[in-house]
Amino acid sequence: MRIGIDIDGVLTNIEQFVLDYISKYCVENNIEYNISDMNYEYSKTFNISREIELEFWNTYLEKYTVNEKTRPFASEIINKLKEDGHEIYIITARWLSNRDDDVGKNMRDMVNKWLSENKTVYDKLVFSKAEKEKKSQEIIENKIDLMIEDSPNNIKELSKIIPVICYNAQYNKECSGNKIIRCYSWYDIYNKILAVNKK
Repeated sequence: MRIGIDIDGVLTNIEQFVLDYISKYCVENNIEYNISDMNYEYSKTFNISREIELEFWNTYLEKYTVNEKTRPFASEIINKLKEDGHEIYIITARWLSNRDDDVGKNMRDMVNKWLSENKTVYDKLVFSKAEKEKKSQEIIENKIDLMIEDSPNNIKELSKIIPVICYNAQYNKECSGNKIIRCYSWYDIYNKILAVNKK
């Protein structure tokens, strides 16, 4: 089976990073915020402007890209999946990575280095060129059989084409459907993939 894996929110816990670091950024810069229900658009989570969120990412994106570790057992399970004969495609719409300039190249280089440093093996790394993080084109072109994803929009869109493992987050709670399989950890993902294979 050819398995697609997202980075942000799947290989990493971006939800916790955002909660920790946007609140830090706001306090240090005397910016009023009010955390409400977690939303995939983080400006809505904190009730701040989109401009402030962009300023935050301009300050912390490199720190996140370089230093954030993979979730517990992510690399271990990906190795197990490879040993079981699956092909691993990392498919990411990482901010700035789709640019055709030095900024985009630098982000792609950082992602490559990060995957290597975190011992994450894969057969192919795909940087999505699509707007709004829609990955259906990459899924079809690379003949992906199953995708592991956290973005609500992607989960809904991709589940029309293939089964999607939804990595549980507060911002994707409403995602459900016949081809959507909710998982809570990397070992849970492995268990669910074993079940899918048996079918």
